[in-house]
This record gives sequence, structure tokens and C-alpha cells, in this order.
Amino acid sequence: MKITSIRPIANITIETAKIVLLLIQYIPYFLADKNFIFSKPLLTYMTKISEIEAYILGKEITSAQWASLMILVKVTTSDGRVGWGETVSALRAEAVTNFVKKINTVLKGSDVFNVEKNKLEWYKHDFNMTISLESTTAYSAVDIASWDVIGKEWGAPLYKLLGGKTRDKILVYANGWYQNCVRPEDFADKAKEVVKKGYKALKFDPFGPYFNDISKRGLDMAEERVKAVREAVGDNVDILIEHHGRFNANSAIMIAKRLEKYNPLFMEEPVHPEDMEGLKKYRANTSLRIALGERIINKHQALHFMKEGLVDFLQADLYRIGGVTETKKVVGIAEVFDVLMAFHNAQGPILNAATLQFDAFIPNFLIQESFYDWFPSWKRELIYDGTPVDSGYAIIPERPGLGVEVNEKMLESLKVKGEEYFNPEEPVWVVKGTWKNY
Repeated sequence: MKITSIRPIANITIETAKIVLLLIQYIPYFLADKNFIFSKPLLTYMTKISEIEAYILGKEITSAQWASLMILVKVTTSDGRVGWGETVSALRAEAVTNFVKKINTVLKGSDVFNVEKNKLEWYKHDFNMTISLESTTAYSAVDIASWDVIGKEWGAPLYKLLGGKTRDKILVYANGWYQNCVRPEDFADKAKEVVKKGYKALKFDPFGPYFNDISKRGLDMAEERVKAVREAVGDNVDILIEHHGRFNANSAIMIAKRLEKYNPLFMEEPVHPEDMEGLKKYRANTSLRIALGERIINKHQALHFMKEGLVDFLQADLYRIGGVTETKKVVGIAEVFDVLMAFHNAQGPILNAATLQFDAFIPNFLIQESFYDWFPSWKRELIYDGTPVDSGYAIIPERPGLGVEVNEKMLESLKVKGEEYFNPEEPVWVVKGTWKNY
């Protein structure tokens, strides 16, 4: 049955009429299925942000030392809906949680659906947002949680709201697998275990304790480690070389010359991230493909790298670049420049779930970083093991929103205060036990 005409009725406001029309629109669906929530469009009238909270969670120092703690962000709406986000903790957990508190003050009472407006509102109040990691990463978690709410309101996983599926499973590469690896045989043995799990690609940092410069002995050790892994996994498994953005251009070029024979899929952050001239020099002196972007905090920075032709694979991170709202713009820019996405994903289970939602729908996808099998068990349990990896592919979570549910019963026992343990002998950003020579 279709409505062919509507006659005005006295004393009924326009807004009331709109609500009546929305109800009428869904009557056929409700009659067909009593479980159909026919009032979904009306929820936009009720979904005001009532509270934004941040929890620092942790239990033990993990192989990914920078992610031993986890900042979990909870957005609650006026109709009782809850969305979850996550953001960076390394050496700044307290600072980021304080920013979340400030964002709560600004956005409380705002419509959770108005993600663009809400971002502008926070930017208006925080003069330094686009140059502040702490501000942007805090807001990113709020944005992710907002989209989790939106997906739950509409009863659909995020990928369906963003464009639907482009693929049914997500090719991932392993990271975090080489804790305490120092000698070449250490790397080789653990690499074999990774391949036995079904992974088709793995990433590692073979450079030990070298920073800025690398000596001939450092080059020899790095090559021996990479050679051992290549021989252990064979030619049909991709290896990805992590530099952690810690070398000057000359050192990075020497590394590239040594390692190009091992056919890495890409070289990640080969030079310091601020060294644009160094990156140009690197680009001119090697044919190896460059992956970077985890430290980019806005779309304008991403555009600059692409316009200069300095990146092959973009590793934007949802928790740094502005959450879902900004990431979808960056993906579009990358597509224009024929740059494939290989999202950085080195934190915890909520960010992992959000990232997989993007991987499901984007057309310009390369491969996805995954620490999932090397998470401490509590991180998997926190989401009821909702994003398992099977034979080198992550399963796309299909529940509404980010696709996973949080086990809130675990939160109280996991809450902590302060920062990660500071080890003066090893930077927090390397895999545990690898800042050594042999």
C-alpha cells in the first residue's frame, strides 16, 4: 500500500507530522517482522551525548611495550546507547585521558550523529588540535565511539554504513611475534612458527639498538637477521621491514642497498618522519617501496606525502588521524593518487575492530597489520575474542557498530593509573627484548 495523498490535520505541528510519517513508513516492515525496530529514524531525535569517559587499562608488560596499557573510551547517549573507542597510551596515557575529559565538557549534549559538526566544535575550542597528538588522538577515540553508536542505532556493522563489502576476509601480516629475538636463528625459529599459523606475511625490526646512524657491524647483523627470516619462510611469504622512523637518509639508503635482494614488500618509515628532504633522497636512491603514515595526524599531512610521490602504501592510523570521520577522507585522497592502504594497527582490540571495518569496504587495500595473536589474553577476552585470525586472514566482525562487544565485567579489575613502565635501556616503541646486539 502506498500513500497517495496527505490532508492537513488541525493542531498537528510539522515535527509531529514528520514523526507520524516515519512511523507509517515502517508499519509494513513491523507487520512482517515483530522484531523489526521500526523507530530507528526517530532515534536521531534522542541520541545526544550524555557522557564521555576514558579508562586506562592494563595488566602486564607485553611484547608490544607501547601498548601494554590501553585507553578505552566510552560514549554514552541519552537513550542509553554505548559506543566504544580506543587510543594511544605510550608515555602519555594520563595526558590523553585528560583531553578526553575536556572533550566531554565541550561535546556533552551534542547529537552523536553529527560527527563533522562535533569535530569542528572541538577544533574551535582546542586551538592546537591539528598539531597536537594528544588532542587529536583523544578526539579520534571519541569519533570512533560515536560511529560505534551510530552503527548500533541502525543495526549495521560500520562497513555497511561506509560503502559495503569489497572483500569477505582481510589479509593480515603478523607483528609482535619476535619478542626477545636477537640472533638470526631466534628470528628464523619464531618466523617459522608464524608461518605455521597460516600467516602469509610478517613484519619485524632487524636493527637492534641503532638509532640515527648505523655502523657496518649493524648493517651486517641486520642483513643476517633478514636473510635468516627469508630462508626460514621461503619466497612465497612476504617480509616487511620496520625501521621505526629512526635513521638519517644516508643510513637508510645503506640499509636499502643491503636488504633489497631479500625482496621486502615494503620498507616502513625508513627515515625520521619529519625529514622530508631525507625521504626524497631515499626515494631517489632506491627502488624499494615505501610505507609510512602512522605518525600523520591530519589529512593535509597525508596529502603532502602523496603529492610529493614519497609513499607507496599509506599507514594511517585511526587513533591518530581523527577517527572514522577523517580516515574515510584520507582513503579517498589515497585512491586518487593510486596509493594503497596498509593501516597501522598496533594498539588493542577496539582499534583492531574499527580498522577491520575499513579494510572490508575500501577499494585501495593492500594488507593489514595484526598483533591479534600476540595480544595479552585479556585484550582478546575483552571483546569475547571477536576478531580472530584464521590462516592469515582476519574475520570481518558483523555485529552492529564496530562489530564487537566489550565485556564490561572485566573493566574494574583492569583499571590502572599512570604510564607504562619506563625502561631506560630499551625504548618503549620497540618489540620487547630486541634492543640488543649479538
